[in-house]
Amino acid sequence: MLRLDLIHPEISGNKWFKLHLNLEAARQQKARRIITFGGAFSNHIAACATACKLAGFESLAIVRGEKTDPINHTLKHAMREGMQLEFVSREQYRHKTESDFIRELLQRFPDSYIIPEGGDNALGVEGCRAILGDHSAAYDHIFCAVGTGTTFRGLEQSKTPDQWLSGIPVLKGFDGYTGLKANYKTNYHFGGYASHTRELLVFKEWFEMQYRIPLDYVYTAKLCYAVFDLIQKNEIETGTRILIIHSGGLQGNAGYETRYNLKPSRQLIDAQG
Repeated sequence: MLRLDLIHPEISGNKWFKLHLNLEAARQQKARRIITFGGAFSNHIAACATACKLAGFESLAIVRGEKTDPINHTLKHAMREGMQLEFVSREQYRHKTESDFIRELLQRFPDSYIIPEGGDNALGVEGCRAILGDHSAAYDHIFCAVGTGTTFRGLEQSKTPDQWLSGIPVLKGFDGYTGLKANYKTNYHFGGYASHTRELLVFKEWFEMQYRIPLDYVYTAKLCYAVFDLIQKNEIETGTRILIIHSGGLQGNAGYETRYNLKPSRQLIDAQG
């Protein structure tokens, strides 16, 4: 397992790879504020808030859905880091990439640099190309969870020609991304984004006890379940050297557990194993 969750306590996993080139571009453009987008439990929003604070930018998140009271753990963290939050309806949020929406946003908040939801732009993909280092060439089959597809695109561009890359989408009804032909295993979403079943919860607890590696509910628990299930079904050839990309997201566990009234996660396992 490639432990990207150990990169930074708050800008962990694939988030730094998606953000750092965007922040550099914002600096070059002399922007003073970063604007980004996400849902109420967005790991991207939480990481972006901390990254902006460390880099000296103001920050604003356009959050999908109505504001709830009390506000959840993820958004509390973003606010503590100085991020301004603006809640919009789900209908409004659907227009977030349209030119009129962006134009109005930049008129209201001049001198801003926009990072799309999940860091999903060319610089985010380019940053994710750096995830696989020379050590990764020793593996035959790479697995990663898929949300916006930014990380997957970066891995696809940087893997060796002999390596096989499989994506585990965490969204229900996933049908691939335009212009990207890839190997997806689409039956491990467990009800859709930010959803779970008892089977997934049991697996997550077993995995964390067995390997002393913390997982998050939305991405890495589903990813690891999928890999183990594929091995048990003999869909991965014996002797294959497998690399699982741990994309972080552990900060979201507290809010997820509150939302679903789950017992506390084992995410506080010694992260070093």
